[in-house]
Order: sequence, then C-alpha cells, then structure tokens
Amino acid sequence: MVTSSHEAAHRIFQERPELLAPVFRALSVPLPEKTSVEVLTGDVTEIRPLERRVDSLLRVESSDGERFLLAVEAQSRRDPEKAASWTYYLAYLAAKHRMPALLLVVCRDRATARWAAGPFTTGVEGWTALSTRPMVLGPENLPVITSAQEARKHLALATLSAMTHTTHPESNAILEALASALGSAAADGESGDYFTELLEIGLGDTPAGAHWRNLMAVGTYFPGRGTMLEKSFLKGVAAGQAEERSRLILSVLEKRGLPVADDHRERIADCSDLDVLDVWWDRVLTVTSAEELFIEEYEPQD
Repeated sequence: MVTSSHEAAHRIFQERPELLAPVFRALSVPLPEKTSVEVLTGDVTEIRPLERRVDSLLRVESSDGERFLLAVEAQSRRDPEKAASWTYYLAYLAAKHRMPALLLVVCRDRATARWAAGPFTTGVEGWTALSTRPMVLGPENLPVITSAQEARKHLALATLSAMTHTTHPESNAILEALASALGSAAADGESGDYFTELLEIGLGDTPAGAHWRNLMAVGTYFPGRGTMLEKSFLKGVAAGQAEERSRLILSVLEKRGLPVADDHRERIADCSDLDVLDVWWDRVLTVTSAEELFIEEYEPQD
C-alpha cells in the first residue's frame, strides 16, 4: 500500500536531485562532481498482464559522458517478494535503456535497512545466476543534523535525514534545526514551502510529525492531502477572493450613484464569507439602495 510517508521518502529525489551528491558520499560511492539528473517514468511493465513500477527513476549523466540509471525505492518493512522484483527492475531497466542500473533503497529503521542490503540471489544450490545488491540509506548512514547552519547548507539532505530519524533520541532537535534553517531560507527570499510540507507528509501521524506541526505556521506541492500548509494556502486564496469581491461590490454601488453609509461600507469590506458576498454580488445591479443588499427576502424591482 502506497502511503504519504512512502511517497515522500522517494519523491524528494525527483524534486531535489542535488540530494544525490551527499547521499552517494554517505554510501561511499563515487559520483562525478558535474552531473546532470533527469527524471524518468518508473514504469517497468512488460506488455501484460502484470504491472510493475519503480517508486522513482532517475537517469544520471556526468560531464565526461558516463551514464547510469538510479531506481529509488522506499521500504518500510521486510518484503520477501522484493528480492525478485528488485532483480527484475534492474535487469529490465538495463536492457531497455542500454545502460547500467543501480538500486537505492531508503529505509527508516535499522532492521529493514540491514535486510534490504541483500544480497538477493537467484539460482540453485551451488550456482548463483544473479545477485542483487541494493545501495541502502537508513538510520546508520544518514547523518543526524542538529545544527541549523548545517541544515541550511543542505536542506534536501536535512529533510531526508529528519524523515529517517523519526525515532532518534534527538529527533526533536533535528526538526528544530531544520525549522530554523527553513526560516532563514525564507528570510533570504528562498522558498522553504516544499520541504516544510514534505516533512508534514513524510512524518505522518508520528510523535515527530506532531512536533513538526507544532513548529510550523505557514503553497502547496501536494494538493488534496489536507496538510496544514494546504489549509493555510487555501484560506489565503479565499481571503483574497473575498477582498476582491467586496471591492467590486462597493465599486458598482459607487458607479451607480448609490450612497453607502459608513456602517454598510464597513460591513461589505469586512465580509469574508464568499457565499454571502455572492448573494450581494447578484443583487448589486438591481438594488435601489445599499441597504437592500442585506434584506433577507429581497425581491428586485421591475
């Protein structure tokens, strides 16, 4: 079952490919300094009937022309079926795109991370036909970032680290450092909304998620999730619509030459209920006085 926290753990690689450099350093795998990254479709379905899909798929190309595919999977628990699936992914992708393929598995707990490292072998006793060895990111090799200055330098890495270390003794300190770093980014004119909302989704209904929501005030990159950021964003949109509708109603009354008493002007300008404003807007061209806007049983004059 795909959950919001599962989505967040791999989607960050699509949205912030600069994350690959520090991640590969954490894995002790060399990555050329000048590297371009392209997001590809994760579809690895071969004709029919079985659909298979990699969580995220990236094509990485260095400045000297070296290319490889990076499949990114988020894994929250041991799954015996993954041994065959991951082997299939790598073989299929290498054959389809005619380039080497690597698998990166992102785990939140040490037990799952140790299992995900494999190797997963295919064959019979005495002979291994295939051996799959994923690269694994987890609590043991992702840094614990409790410095706001360090988090500010590497926002994507700090965000991934915070999602991975939800049960770490310093989880709150990690989140507080990241919140401070995002505040500094906003002060410098940079947008931290993506990372702020990604954390809310990625942490979910955990104690760390509750602490993050307490830290955050107020964009949205994940519409329909009902996150705090989305609610704040939609509230701001509604407020702007209400303000514009109030202004137009007052403008029409003025152009029609109808006097507007101060208390009526204030009532219209301060109204934030779009349903009420819609009613007034429907009446504004037919009323003979501003006061008629507010009559419950209004009947336009012929």
